[in-house]
Amino acid sequence: MTSVPQATTVPSDSAIEVRGLRHTYQGGHTALDGVDLAFGTGVFGLLGPNGAGKSTLMRIVCTLIEPTAGQVKVCSYDVTRDRRAVRELLGYLPQDFGAWRLHRVEEVLDTLAQLSGMLDSKKRRARVAEVLTQVGLGEVAHRKVKKLSGGMVRRLGVAQALVHEPRVLVVDEPTVGLDPEERIRFRQLMSGLGRDRTILLSTHIVADLGAGCRELALLDAGRIVFQGSPAQLLGLAAGRVFEVTAPTAEAEAIESRHEIVSRSASGTQVTLRGIAAGAELPPTARAVAEPTLEESYIAFMAARGRTSVARQDGEVAGR
Repeated sequence: MTSVPQATTVPSDSAIEVRGLRHTYQGGHTALDGVDLAFGTGVFGLLGPNGAGKSTLMRIVCTLIEPTAGQVKVCSYDVTRDRRAVRELLGYLPQDFGAWRLHRVEEVLDTLAQLSGMLDSKKRRARVAEVLTQVGLGEVAHRKVKKLSGGMVRRLGVAQALVHEPRVLVVDEPTVGLDPEERIRFRQLMSGLGRDRTILLSTHIVADLGAGCRELALLDAGRIVFQGSPAQLLGLAAGRVFEVTAPTAEAEAIESRHEIVSRSASGTQVTLRGIAAGAELPPTARAVAEPTLEESYIAFMAARGRTSVARQDGEVAGR
């Protein structure tokens, strides 16, 4: 089993601090079991398989549910004792943002801005226009929500989370259902927004994190099993990711013993890219010099014995 790297030193200016966090639902299911995390300015990825506890953690950070034990602070405010102060500092994009189908884009954002406490109509209209331009929706401000693409709806969700200029943005599974072009656009948007605020982005799709991700944490069965930079996670996969070209029968034998990330066939030859099940690579295989972040995540999870989970997530990320 892969050892858990030491947690990073908690900076004194952490925007989000999580200490000893536990949450058990009625019925006895423990979703979080002693989580410790700290994030400052930038994009921070919370990665893990479905059911790992990511959404529970996000909802606690956003003051939507109270933890069973432990403490969470947002910009030094406790999420249980100082809910109002935390909510003023937070912007939240839930996984299922939608509705408002019969309203115009600018109407939706204007209404939500009022609910956020922006009561000066002149300043509010200016801010609404500014944010819509920022997320690339300025030209469709008068369009009804039902006429927007899925990616545009997600960008409207980002706009409503940003309209009151929060210091912290919490984003839950942002690209589910989006096409590849919209996923790229969304990653670029998050990278730009993370330059002057904290973004906590929860996903089970590794590619969502993008090049702008400063640090990531892997959550598995309610516990943090890794926290560090993407480069650190890549380093853990050194020598374990391989590529091999072999006849079909030999390739099938390799597939049965190792975690395969991609497969392509040309005539009677099959090229496989995968994760070694143990210390040794398959015969004639070569180690990949620069594995991807997705491959490194799969290698890490496979080393923990979570091969079925790793395979499921790898397939989703590869679409």
